[in-house]
Amino acid sequence: MPHNLRRLSAGVCLVAAPLFYIAGLVVDPALRAGDQADGAYGRHPGQVSVSAALLHWSWVLLVPGIIGMIHLVRRRAVLFGHVAGVVALLGVVNFSALMLGDFFYARLEADLGTAEGDRLADAAFAAGGALWGFQVPGFLGLLGVLLLGLTLAYDKRVPWWAPPAMVIGMLAGPVYPIGMIVGSLLYVAGAGVIGLRMLRMSDAEWAADPAPAQSPASGNVAATV
Repeated sequence: MPHNLRRLSAGVCLVAAPLFYIAGLVVDPALRAGDQADGAYGRHPGQVSVSAALLHWSWVLLVPGIIGMIHLVRRRAVLFGHVAGVVALLGVVNFSALMLGDFFYARLEADLGTAEGDRLADAAFAAGGALWGFQVPGFLGLLGVLLLGLTLAYDKRVPWWAPPAMVIGMLAGPVYPIGMIVGSLLYVAGAGVIGLRMLRMSDAEWAADPAPAQSPASGNVAATV
């Protein structure tokens, strides 16, 4: 893929991912129901389908963005940044897979009632190892996103506040309503500023390592030669 397409795809995906995430949270009927959340999936299976699909794509869109972030780790803490990036990638794909469970909860609650539907869905998740197979790796992935972003900040590629804002926004988003409002703003700001910096880079900046700073002494030697 040409360098400009890689840069554009990574930047656009980082800007778009939080928008899909916020939309998925807003559509989620259980988050909006408050005290009436019990059985909300069974009462609104159509909304659950839309919400789960949006949330799934919010995690999928992060993948090109994270790959773009890894690409920019080229001067400082390179090994650390690449390891953090791999952990981040593995984590977000696990969260993406978890969204499929929402469809099952909605269908089981609608057909069997809230109590029995939730019991069967919980049993299926437990038997499938959802906690250690998907949820724990997913949260480790968020830690990877934070560490990868901080590596870029250490290299002065992005602001220091952007990576924590991204991750805090993801975690706070499902806490309705204050967490959703604050978390949405943080996620959009953090991911957006990183994505926009990618989009504003020239193809040369994206493709090549920046030239190392030249000391005055080396400059004098070069001039003498």
